[in-house]
Amino acid sequence: MFESLKKKFSRTSEKLEEELIEEAEKEDNLQEEEGKKFSFFSFGRKKENMEEDESNLLSEAEGTVGKETENEIPEGDSIEEDVDEKSGLLSRLRGSSAKENIEENSDEEKIIEESQDEEKSHFWSRNKDNEDNSVDGESSGGIFSFVREKTIQEKHVDDILFELEMELLQGDVAMEVANEVVESVKEDLVGKKIKRSNDITEYTFLALKNAVSDIISIPSKSMTEMIEDKKAEGGPLVVMFVGINGTGKTTTIGKLANFYMKKGYTPVIAASDTFRAGAIEQVTYHADNVGVKIIKHKKGSDPAAVAYDAVEHARAQGKELVLIDTAGRMQTNTNLMDEMKKIKRVSKPDLVIFVGDALTGNDATEQAKKFNEAIDIDGVILTKADADSKGGASLSIGYVIKKPILFLGMGQGYDDIMEYDSEWMLNQLFSDNDESEIIED
Repeated sequence: MFESLKKKFSRTSEKLEEELIEEAEKEDNLQEEEGKKFSFFSFGRKKENMEEDESNLLSEAEGTVGKETENEIPEGDSIEEDVDEKSGLLSRLRGSSAKENIEENSDEEKIIEESQDEEKSHFWSRNKDNEDNSVDGESSGGIFSFVREKTIQEKHVDDILFELEMELLQGDVAMEVANEVVESVKEDLVGKKIKRSNDITEYTFLALKNAVSDIISIPSKSMTEMIEDKKAEGGPLVVMFVGINGTGKTTTIGKLANFYMKKGYTPVIAASDTFRAGAIEQVTYHADNVGVKIIKHKKGSDPAAVAYDAVEHARAQGKELVLIDTAGRMQTNTNLMDEMKKIKRVSKPDLVIFVGDALTGNDATEQAKKFNEAIDIDGVILTKADADSKGGASLSIGYVIKKPILFLGMGQGYDDIMEYDSEWMLNQLFSDNDESEIIED
């Protein structure tokens, strides 16, 4: 799900990293730790390499003396003198090398120890969950480090975040939501001090995640809790569904009836779309399939009267949930909107839910705004969320109307519906695992 948004977020991180690395190169403030994740791991290897180099140099010196001794043998007593002289040279070489090594190693060990302490402190102060210091858990081939610590400034992010905003708008994210994401990310990033290139990836990832989390996390009470509250009061929870034709409203009612039957509740459906005979047949089909009682009148009858009868039936029979289907109508049709208001006055629903098609993106958000202005909706159900690669409606709709998403339609079957969970949504947007487990209470 939401592949388009994932790619947009990823590109933002990559572009910012490229910007800072390019600037660091111009400042001569860049070094590459090839294949290494943290520089303090490399210090030990450097020490071993230096010791190995010194050992090789000493071996070469010994070899040189040996060869000279074998190949250049003067006559007489000079042989012993030459050997003694070169043996002394070798001894002095060994002694000098050892002394220098001791002094250098002592100083180097102090440097290594101080560097390791500094790097370890930096490492453990970071997110402990990211043990490989990578957002997606994958190791990169080369990590660029900054010789001098860099600070992210506005000039680094302005152009990149403008591009992100344009891409979000192209992905059907509402303008006010795109603006909010960009401003939040900018506020989080500017002023951050960084040591390594993959710090940029981590900071950008967290800034984007925090921005989206604030947008999609709208506090709400679940329908299940509301049913229990109404049950304690001795009445049913009355839910009225609104929206335009073709969004899957009637099918969603069948899914919710099935969902709550499996939880042990007894729903009843009101066929209050009396403008079309086909609508009554359609909702009857779904009611029969899931085994739920339906209250219906003939075509052309008063839809408010059908809703009223369904509520009274639920009260009389001790049923906990009334699901009222209404005629699909465009939000610009004043007469039909007035009729919908009448249904609301008569049935006195506890919840008015707008059903929108996630694939329509900004259209779904605009429709929700109009319905909210006309009838004051309480929540949203988005259908076809499983097929929504852009994610614009899912990201925008709740924030724009300041009302929570309650359910997501995730397929064609009656079981293909889930209660909305903002944490699950975040995982869909920021995880490589597209098969995140869906858990229903």
